Amino acid sequence: MSELSNLKPSLVWGIFEEITRVPRPSKHEEKIIAYLVDFALRHNLRHKVDAAGNVVIYKPATAGYEEHPAVVLQSHSDMVCEKNADTQHDFFSDPIEAYIDGQWVRARGTTLGADCGIGMAAALAVLVDDTLAHPAIEALFTVDEETGLTGAFNLAPDMLSGKYLLNLD
Repeated sequence: MSELSNLKPSLVWGIFEEITRVPRPSKHEEKIIAYLVDFALRHNLRHKVDAAGNVVIYKPATAGYEEHPAVVLQSHSDMVCEKNADTQHDFFSDPIEAYIDGQWVRARGTTLGADCGIGMAAALAVLVDDTLAHPAIEALFTVDEETGLTGAFNLAPDMLSGKYLLNLD
């Protein structure tokens, strides 16, 4: 377990740590899509993947909130892939090496992928936190935000029913 496991809220940071292990360059989101589908399956949550590669994971409303409009929590699944000149790193296969530097979470020699890895982690934490009272949740993870918004522009029309959308980017 890395030092990120000591951060609070631990559920969000634990999921973010998992995400840092999944390569997700723009236009090559296959591995993060598989992670999201597996996450939904592990937590018995319904999900859809559209032709563009966007993923939506659905969580039903808690008792007493069934009549409230659904809320969409949106983030993107790709990341900026930059590294220092002296760093050996393959963004198609290597995990990000995250660490705590004082008050900051950083990556060794590469971008951290917190844009929008932390948004993904927050949405996934909401999906699995059974202590929250909420309306229906639709967690939307779009592809290729960093190089063209391909996922957002090609979102299948049947993916969402939520009235409110919160962008977690």
